[in-house]
Amino acid sequence: MLKIFDNINIIGFDADDTLWKNEPHYRKTEKELCYLLQNYLPADKVSEILFQTEMANLKLLGYGAKSFILSLIETAIKISGEKISASEIQKIINLGKSLIDQPIDLLPDVENVLTSLYNHYKLIIITKGDLLDQETKLAKSGLKKYFHHIEIVSDKNSKVYSEILRKLNINPIEFLMVGNSLKSDILPITNIGAFGIYIPYHTTWQHEVVSESNDKQNSYLHVDKISKIVDLLI
Repeated sequence: MLKIFDNINIIGFDADDTLWKNEPHYRKTEKELCYLLQNYLPADKVSEILFQTEMANLKLLGYGAKSFILSLIETAIKISGEKISASEIQKIINLGKSLIDQPIDLLPDVENVLTSLYNHYKLIIITKGDLLDQETKLAKSGLKKYFHHIEIVSDKNSKVYSEILRKLNINPIEFLMVGNSLKSDILPITNIGAFGIYIPYHTTWQHEVVSESNDKQNSYLHVDKISKIVDLLI
């Protein structure tokens, strides 16, 4: 074990694209929307307007599949000049339902890692998004048995993490967060004195992309796969 982990007793895990595949399903749905709207605009322009719509809706609708579906419909109405048919809107709704009903595909080595860590650390999940959607994905994953506590939040920032740690009576120096998003999983936790392990995923939502910060790199480790954290921690 590295000395930087000597004080760690509790490990938090992000869920989407850390424990199971998520973002590729969203990108596939986006491509389907682009195909549906190809007579109005090229795919890159449709994607651009969709992202703008998602960002405009964040404060009101938050994160998650249901917010995304509403943004898909709004984008289609906007791009078509309100000419899109009811049957085409129904196709978009069906795309959204398929997105929500995707089977859970665990990322490589995830269950082995959780099994290895379970008897040594208290494990918790901290994930953001729609409550029902995240609860359903966790239930489908079969991973709930490994976690002592589940937190589903509307956003992830330093204030939210501080409130979670305070509620659970966790000292930041005892806490390690593992996730695929620097913006949501790693940098906010380092701001409050905890440590992170960053495991980037090959597909990242544009909103979550930030550059690695040199002045923060002593507060987190960058590894290429989740299996490596067992060697680091045990």
